[in-house]
Amino acid sequence: MKQLLSSIRFLFSILLITFLVSCGKDDTVEVVQPGEHELTIFFTNDMHGQLDNFAKIKHIVDKEKELTDVLLVSGGDIFSGNPVVDQYEDKGYPIIDIMNRTGYDVSVIGNHEFDYGVETLNNRLSQADFEWVCANVNASSSVLEQPDPYITLSIGDLTLTILGLVETNGRPDDVIPSTHPWRVADLTFQEHTNTLPQFEGLKEQEDADLLMALTHLGSNSEFSMANNFPWFDLIIGGHSNDLNQSAVNGIPVLMAGFNLSHLGKIELTIADRKIVNYDVTLIPLDTYEEEDEGLAAVIEEYNNTPEFSEVVGFSNSYHDRVELGCFYTSALKDYMQVDVSFQNSGGIRADIDEGDVTSFEIFSMDPFNNGSVVFTMTSAEMKDFFINSGRGFYVAGITLVRSGDDIIMYDENGIEIDDNTTLTIGINDFIPALYENYFPFSSAEVRDLTTAESLIQYLKTINSTIDYEGCNSYFRY
Repeated sequence: MKQLLSSIRFLFSILLITFLVSCGKDDTVEVVQPGEHELTIFFTNDMHGQLDNFAKIKHIVDKEKELTDVLLVSGGDIFSGNPVVDQYEDKGYPIIDIMNRTGYDVSVIGNHEFDYGVETLNNRLSQADFEWVCANVNASSSVLEQPDPYITLSIGDLTLTILGLVETNGRPDDVIPSTHPWRVADLTFQEHTNTLPQFEGLKEQEDADLLMALTHLGSNSEFSMANNFPWFDLIIGGHSNDLNQSAVNGIPVLMAGFNLSHLGKIELTIADRKIVNYDVTLIPLDTYEEEDEGLAAVIEEYNNTPEFSEVVGFSNSYHDRVELGCFYTSALKDYMQVDVSFQNSGGIRADIDEGDVTSFEIFSMDPFNNGSVVFTMTSAEMKDFFINSGRGFYVAGITLVRSGDDIIMYDENGIEIDDNTTLTIGINDFIPALYENYFPFSSAEVRDLTTAESLIQYLKTINSTIDYEGCNSYFRY
């Protein structure tokens, strides 16, 4: 009898070993070696208020949690891009609510997190069930609660330290993120290259198995960071909206597109405080079919916003952002009754389809709640601005032609404008905040409506038709 039992045990052992060896990755029971730990990190970035695909993310993440330890992180720019979020009575509230329900663990603060102002941001930080990190902002003179530079978490048997950084390329000769300068006036920032040396020994200090940078710097800065600050095991980024699954200097540097087009996934095997193996997948969410039904119902409720369905005009054709630069500046010029209007190209954020135009589309095109202001300048002062600003603009009311080191300015009838001619200019208040040397706020005539509201009123009261197919009014010196 003993000999029979021994034979059965031996046969069972052989069968078990054969099963474990023959299993492929997709139908597998993977054998984790002694001292090795597995972790899956999911990541998104630059969501810009888009809600719809969060129900798919939750379905994917919850399935993975049944198999292994999971972390879900955001690379920043949660806000600005969806009127359902940006024009909500408590600005930004819906997306934080949805992220809480999805199960996010950590987010870095992106530049567009400051778009609503620091008081609103402070409310959103408090609303979040997840952690926020940002090492290169000082909020000591602000109502904003100081974010942690990093956070250390225990997940399963692993200790993870996550450091946050935000870009600071928002204004020439200044160190602020790319947001409305007036909305970060009480904050001070440091370039990430000056911040990082302080954290060279952070992994050892925190006794961490993994040191991750969760950054909102853009691909070029994140690649450079991997080369010049190589003490991170992993960099997950945002800001430049790229699809990255690169390894730079042996460090995975990752990004998952924008507007929730993709969900990033990195499966890690960690041993002796090093990544010994990893696999990266960028999951296209628009074609993923399954979703968490409960979260989908909450999102549908947020999306049920009849006020944004109001038809305010008609577009004769599909208009891309360049063509909308003509519409934006022409409409603002006429509605504000000024001689000239111009608009920074980055301020136009969405195309408009042919057919009826809704208020939702206008708020999507111009999502930043920028105010409308009027300045009075001479044409010579305007030329000086266009020459020295270093940026390009869409322009209405005048035509600008570079001539050597100068600019020739023509009116709408093709007549050259003398340098001493005084002109009124209607613009959004982001531009004077960015170039305050040319547009001192004390000289501004502040209008009641935001630029988006002004465009809606223009369509409703002056000209309901958008017809700028093929138009390009962009000028850069």
